[in-house]
Amino acid sequence: MTKLTDTVQKPYRYFGGEYNTPDMNKSCDVRFCMCVADSYEVGMSNLGVRILYYLFNSLDKVVCERCYAPFADYASYLKERGLPLCSLETQRPLKEFDFVGFSMQYEMCYSNVFYMLELADIPVLSEQRGEDMPFVVGGGPCTVNPEPMYKYFDFFFVGEGETPWKEIIEDYKKQKTEHGVKKIDFLRYVDEHYECIYVPSLHPALYDGDKVLKVPDRRVWRNIESDMNTVFTPRTQLVPSMEIVHDRAVAELFRGCANGCRFCQAGFIYRPVRERTAENAFELCRDLLESTGYDELSLNSLSTSDYSELMPLLEKLYPYAEQRHVQLNLPSMRLDSFRGKMASGNRKSSLTFAPEAGTQRLRDVINKNITEENIFDTLTEAFKEGYSSVKLYFMLGLPTETMEDVEEIYRLACRIRALYKKLRTSTKPLRLYVSTSTFIPKPFTPFQWCAFADRDDIVAKQKYLMDSCKKSGIEFSYNDYDSSVMEAVLARGGRSIADALYLAYKDGARFDAWGEMFDFGHYRKAFEQCGTDVAYIVGAKQTDEVLPWDFVDIGVTKSYFKSEFDKAMNGTTTPSCNKQCNGCGLKKYGYCNASHGNVKNAD
Repeated sequence: MTKLTDTVQKPYRYFGGEYNTPDMNKSCDVRFCMCVADSYEVGMSNLGVRILYYLFNSLDKVVCERCYAPFADYASYLKERGLPLCSLETQRPLKEFDFVGFSMQYEMCYSNVFYMLELADIPVLSEQRGEDMPFVVGGGPCTVNPEPMYKYFDFFFVGEGETPWKEIIEDYKKQKTEHGVKKIDFLRYVDEHYECIYVPSLHPALYDGDKVLKVPDRRVWRNIESDMNTVFTPRTQLVPSMEIVHDRAVAELFRGCANGCRFCQAGFIYRPVRERTAENAFELCRDLLESTGYDELSLNSLSTSDYSELMPLLEKLYPYAEQRHVQLNLPSMRLDSFRGKMASGNRKSSLTFAPEAGTQRLRDVINKNITEENIFDTLTEAFKEGYSSVKLYFMLGLPTETMEDVEEIYRLACRIRALYKKLRTSTKPLRLYVSTSTFIPKPFTPFQWCAFADRDDIVAKQKYLMDSCKKSGIEFSYNDYDSSVMEAVLARGGRSIADALYLAYKDGARFDAWGEMFDFGHYRKAFEQCGTDVAYIVGAKQTDEVLPWDFVDIGVTKSYFKSEFDKAMNGTTTPSCNKQCNGCGLKKYGYCNASHGNVKNAD
């Protein structure tokens, strides 16, 4: 047989040994394998997985290891030798763990869940996993609609996991050491004792084809961690053995977003805003840099420039970073909250902004709450600070969009280029990137009832922008339509598509999040075989229609989403939650900013 190093590229993807790995040799009663259904390079960059990894390993008699989706070369190597997929840290087969947990960050990774389970010799269907098999658990943002994968997971965890997961593991450890644990008994236990847990096998649903007649009878509540200053936060991170997607120290400044963009699922499922103090954030940044040796630090949140204490934090961080030759990155900047002085002490890399739409009319529809004045004032400051590279993100196929809205994307880019030439603040030529994605109507947004755009419409708009930008020297990129429609199916589908997803995998679907690997043909064949009505799933819905995810409660009420949908159709905006409470529903749980007297209360 050939050697591993002769057949597998970058074998260090599969064997751990990273700096800052916790103690894997301690005595333990519970073993948890944390999985990301994507490559090592992508999975190692996941902040949520990193937090739970260190949390679990901080618990007495608990060991948590990791596993990522192997590329085809290593999968073939395992199959040739009859070896199962194993953890990175100790090369323990996944089927020997108590829990195998998948972080469901992106719908297009679902096929890799099947791929990893089969490589691990773990039955894909939950009903076929006996007492000798681990619990297969799903967490992460995609679990707000767990139904497309309902028959493949023993249970789902909805929301933020620091507090409940610690309790769940302790409950399991106690039951296991005292009298042993039968799987069905533990499933019933967590279903009864944790509102954020959903056990699909215990809660049937009723469908007529792809139409939902009745959702599960279980009300599932998203868990929300209330205090970022006291929640478990690892003060270190693994330093990978190879370059990864985000190869730097990453500090989370706050969770949530106050802006209420109507297309943005993250802005609603991560509400409310919870910030660290500047002192807490600085200590976290310092500890991460000193424990890892990184020379680059990213300040992460959904909208970093909205952090209320960003300037006091930067006033401490800039001299610290300069002294240690550390580059600071401020991703996710909003055009109405960015100030040039935020970047004045940083090395001048590219700035990224997301106007999302070309016209003010459409920006009002989607509640982006930025104006052209915001755009040009912000870019004026950025150019004066020496920036010469700007990336602009837009969406195509937004509700009410017209060709005029799309044409304004190009005109806006041309005006930005003219502004740069007029200011003449740098001898470098401006590198201007325009990137478009196709709007996906996601669950738990005011646009969850909207239709996914028609293929011919999107292709025509992409071609117009591609031709226009090319002749003007503006770099342009766009998303493939087929992968976007597939994402829409996975986001909006229910139990009716579950069989088709596995059939597509068996036909060859995997690594669908990678453009060069995705082949819609696998899914087209599976949908035809199962009688799936794709047009219905991604089509427009009535606001009184039953939706597959209606049994999940994220804290924001359905009536609020309906109100925001109506306001969108009338082109009416809603102010930021930082300016006033808009009555989304979170206030009754004590989470709204208005509950703390920071903003005007809603009537």
